[in-house]
Amino acid sequence: MRKYIGDRKFYKMLFAVAVPIMIQNGITTFVGLLDNIMVGGIGTVQMSGVAISNQLLFVFNLCVFGGLSGAGIFTAQYFGKGDMEGIRHTFRFKLYVCLLLSAAAILVLLLNSRALIGLFLTGEAAQGDIEATLGYAQQYLYLMLLQIVPFAAAQLYSSTLRECGNTKIPMAASLSAVFTNLVFNWILIYGKLGFPKLGVVGAAIATIISRFVELSIILFAVYRHLDRFPYFRKMYRSLRIPGRLIKLIALKGMPLLANEFLWSFGVSLLSQCYSTRGLAVVAATNISQTVSRLSDVVFFSMGSAVAIIVGQLLGANRIEEAKDTDRKIIFFATAGCVVSGALTAVCAPFFPLLYNVTDEVRALATQLILIAAAISPLHSFNNCAYFTLRSGGKTLITVILDCGFMWAASIPVAYCLSRFTSLPIFPLYLICQALEVLKCFLAFFLLRHGNWAVNMVKEE
Repeated sequence: MRKYIGDRKFYKMLFAVAVPIMIQNGITTFVGLLDNIMVGGIGTVQMSGVAISNQLLFVFNLCVFGGLSGAGIFTAQYFGKGDMEGIRHTFRFKLYVCLLLSAAAILVLLLNSRALIGLFLTGEAAQGDIEATLGYAQQYLYLMLLQIVPFAAAQLYSSTLRECGNTKIPMAASLSAVFTNLVFNWILIYGKLGFPKLGVVGAAIATIISRFVELSIILFAVYRHLDRFPYFRKMYRSLRIPGRLIKLIALKGMPLLANEFLWSFGVSLLSQCYSTRGLAVVAATNISQTVSRLSDVVFFSMGSAVAIIVGQLLGANRIEEAKDTDRKIIFFATAGCVVSGALTAVCAPFFPLLYNVTDEVRALATQLILIAAAISPLHSFNNCAYFTLRSGGKTLITVILDCGFMWAASIPVAYCLSRFTSLPIFPLYLICQALEVLKCFLAFFLLRHGNWAVNMVKEE
C-alpha cells in the first residue's frame, strides 16, 4: 500500500494545488444547486427549458476547455522548465482558439436554436407543455449568448494561471461570480428589492452579470501584480506564434478539442435518449445531474491537480517522480469519491424535496442520484486517467479513452434501449452508467506501462 499512499509532504503539496480548486468547484456546484432550485421554484416547465438550453451551452463550454487544454499541456511543461516566452506563445494560441470557438457557437446557436432544443422534446407530454418548454428554452438561450465571450476570456486567463501553479486567483474570481449569480438570481427571478419578476430571463441576466464580474476580477488581479506573473508581460506586444509550436500544439491539441466536442455532444445525445421517456425525465435528469456534481467535486479537482502537478514534473524532466505522484493522486481521488458518493446516496431522497416539482419527478430524481453516487468512484478513476495521459501529450489515446468509448459503447447502447425497448428510465440509466466499468479496464491498461510520461519541451 505504500506505493499508493504519500507522506505528509506529498499531501501538503497536493492540497496546496487541489484544495483551492476543490473549494472553487464545491461552492460553484453548491450555488449551482441553489440556482437550479430557484429556477425550479417557478415551475417544472421553466426548469426543463433552462436545463435543455444549458445542455447546449455545455457543448460550447467543454469545447473551450478542450481547445485550451492542448496548449495547456505545453504551458504547464514550459512553466516547469522556467520558459516565460514559451508560456506567452501558448497563451496567444489559446486566444485564437477562444475567438474562433466563440464566433462559431454564437452563429450555430443563433441560427439553429429551435431545431436543437426540439431534439429534447420528443417524449410523451401535453402539447402545451412542450411549446411552453420550447419558449422558455429559447428565451434563456438567446440571452445566454451574451455571456459566451466573457466566459471564454475568463477561461483563457484562468487556465494559464492554474497551469502555472496559481489556483487562488481563479478560485476567488469564480467564487465572486457564483455569489453574484446567486444574489441576482434571487433579485431578478422572483422580483425582489423593487425589481420586476423576470423568471428564466432573470436567471439568464444574473449569469451574464456574473461572467463579467469573474473576468473583471481576474484581469484586475493579473495586471495589478504583473511582477508575480512575468509571463503576462508584453503578452499583446506581438500576436505571433512560432510556426513549429503551432504545429506541435495542433498535433496534441486538436485531438483534445475534437474529444471535448464529441464527448459533450455525446452527453447531450445521451440526455436526448433519456428524454424520450417524457418531460418528467428531463426535469429529473436535471436535478440528478446538478446534485451529483456535489460528489463529483473531488474527482474533478483531483483531475486538475494531476494536469498541473504531473505536467510540471514532466516539464522538469522528473519522470519517475511524475509516475509515482500520479499513482498516489489517482488512489486518493478514487477513495475520496467512495466517501463522497456514499454521503450523496444517503442524502438522495432529500435533495428533490427542495424543488417545486411533482412527486413523479422527485421519485425519478432520487433513483438517478443513487445510480450516479454508486458510479462516481469509477468516474473518478477514469477522469484522473484522462488527465494523466493528457499531461504527457498522449492526446490521441485520450480520445480513444474518452469520446471513443462513449461513441462506441455508451451512445449505441442508450440509443438502442431508448428506441427499440420500453425499458423505464431507471434500468435504462443504470445500464448506460454501468458501462463505466468497462472504461475503467481500458484506462487501467493504458496507464499500466507508464509510457505516457513524456517531457515534450526537453528539446526546446
